[in-house]
Amino acid sequence: MPSMPLRRDDVIVGVDTHKSEHVAVLLDGLGGKLAELTIPATTAGFAQLLQVCTEHAGPGGRITAFGVEGTGSYGLGLARFLRRAGHTVREIDRPVRNGQRRQQGKNDAIDAEHAARTVLSGAELATPKNADGSVEVLRLLKIARDTAVKARTAAMIALKATLVTADDALRAELEHLRDPGLIRACADLQGAAELNGPDAAMRHVLSCLARRWLQLNEKVKVHAQHLKAQTKALAPALVQAVGVGADIAAEMLITAGDNNESIRSEAAFAKMCGACPIPAGSGQTNGRHRLYRGGNRQANAALYRAIIVRMRWHQPTIDYVARRTREGLSKREIIRCLKRYLAREIYHLLPPAAAHPSPDQGAVRTAA
Repeated sequence: MPSMPLRRDDVIVGVDTHKSEHVAVLLDGLGGKLAELTIPATTAGFAQLLQVCTEHAGPGGRITAFGVEGTGSYGLGLARFLRRAGHTVREIDRPVRNGQRRQQGKNDAIDAEHAARTVLSGAELATPKNADGSVEVLRLLKIARDTAVKARTAAMIALKATLVTADDALRAELEHLRDPGLIRACADLQGAAELNGPDAAMRHVLSCLARRWLQLNEKVKVHAQHLKAQTKALAPALVQAVGVGADIAAEMLITAGDNNESIRSEAAFAKMCGACPIPAGSGQTNGRHRLYRGGNRQANAALYRAIIVRMRWHQPTIDYVARRTREGLSKREIIRCLKRYLAREIYHLLPPAAAHPSPDQGAVRTAA
């Protein structure tokens, strides 16, 4: 926006998104409010918004950009529709809840106008993730796998908690077994045809929980195989890095997104992963830094897991830890430094955006 001189007949649009409907506010290039409308969160509603914008722009005007809140959730469909139509889309953060916002009030139209004026101001805004290529496949597979793992863990916890209340004979038979043997033994329990007592009910419940665990375990294996195959095909060099398996590589690719060309440097990627220091000095304390606690926390956790593996098996990392320990750094401080180095390494191993094309690759590209 700062590099583009705006005219009165230009149109800037801000959209506050919700599950069933979106609220949009249109501004002209000088900041005047043109229109406010509510549209259904459907393809027909998106087309209606685009038609209204075109009418206000007129024959000589331009639809400069759309500022959309929630481009990773409720606004994903709208962002995808606008991008495929060749329009520039920018991601808008939720307005800061400060005293000025309290004085101005809050509703959907105010939030939409805030989004439009944020775009009009020329502030540096993020480009939304495409979410329509190979990385989106990874994200969906990882959701399926992670939810299955959580359900499997819950089934095991419920089984062991239930077994504690069984009668002494059944506890003596099962409680000493390790997890695999316990699951098999509980799955083979034969209860009575009718649950006519606590013992029959106990056997029935333990068998059901064990069978549920086995079913979920098979689902986890299937999802993990698909995730590993997709990740290896998309980023073989990343998967081969020390300590970076398919799961960690998938998390890094999801963080970067299909259109990873929008990440302008390895420092920007490190900030996305929550692995960068930020200045925290003032006066005589200038030069101090603190840990940045924003960014993608799942990506930060993935970096941590990879670093723990490297501290045990990767000789250059082992030597680095020893040297920094002699310099007086704590283990926590060393891990922070290593996560920053690993984020730099992973950034250069990310596949180019052309390696995972999207279905609308022939459409007009979003302006950088």
